[in-house]
Amino acid sequence: MIHAFTRHFAILRSVLSRILSPPVAGILNIIVIGIALSLPTGMYVLLQNGQSMVENLSDAPQISLFLEIAAKSGDVDALRSKLNQHPDIAKIEFVPRDQALEQLKHSTGLSDVIGGLESNPLPDAFIVHPKSGEAHAMEALKIELAKLPGVDQAHLDSAWAYKLEALLKFGRIAAMILASLLSFALVAITFNTIRLQILTQREEIEVSKLIGATNAFIRRPFLYFGATQGLLGGIAAYLIISSSLLLLNHQLDSLAQLYASQFELHPLSLGDSITLLLFSMYLGWLGAWLSVARHLSRIEPG
Repeated sequence: MIHAFTRHFAILRSVLSRILSPPVAGILNIIVIGIALSLPTGMYVLLQNGQSMVENLSDAPQISLFLEIAAKSGDVDALRSKLNQHPDIAKIEFVPRDQALEQLKHSTGLSDVIGGLESNPLPDAFIVHPKSGEAHAMEALKIELAKLPGVDQAHLDSAWAYKLEALLKFGRIAAMILASLLSFALVAITFNTIRLQILTQREEIEVSKLIGATNAFIRRPFLYFGATQGLLGGIAAYLIISSSLLLLNHQLDSLAQLYASQFELHPLSLGDSITLLLFSMYLGWLGAWLSVARHLSRIEPG
């Protein structure tokens, strides 16, 4: 076991020296891979942060439940109990009809006209804050709440929520397309890099095959090269994203103050960071495997 570990460590050390030989070209290759990986990953991070910011805005979508004019205090208490126990509701606010009338007087400037009314035409109301910000979930909740006893009407201003959800969905699809295209490009880069190395070692590989070396033995150092180069590119992408978010957060404070809120772009989570590194390793490994398999098939005896 120790011998196997020593052999793999020696291969890894040799691979690192080849990746950085010459140093400038090797570092540039890693930076190119890092930039390519950081573009779709950065879009994903911004989409995740954008969604969390929208959910924390003060004007998040609400459902207004207008009660029947003839609703009694017992009906209001019964409805409040049902709303508090609903699993999809974060919190509720009760607006008595008298308070609603006062707010209407101050907001419209028609206090004289409203003061001349013989009776209050406004009903009691509940302002419901849903837990989910998804437009379809809020629409379904509105329909459900409208059927509760004592509720006359239910209103949801979901137009902006649908637009936002469509925009986020478009962004996710765009990020997936970009990630797919750049992943193919990274596989092609590794494929071509390994192909050039194989061409410089073609005679050595052919001699190894003649003396009985297996394909796995020949393939191993090249797979190490591709996976290591991919891993280094993933680390470069992580550093690019982290530094970019750090710079953006410095400029975000002034924007957050305009909305009287606390906006902060959060970096990749631990799980997402590990996924990025593993995915970059896989892309490098895949490009190397395809390149080696292609050339081994050409030198196989007929």
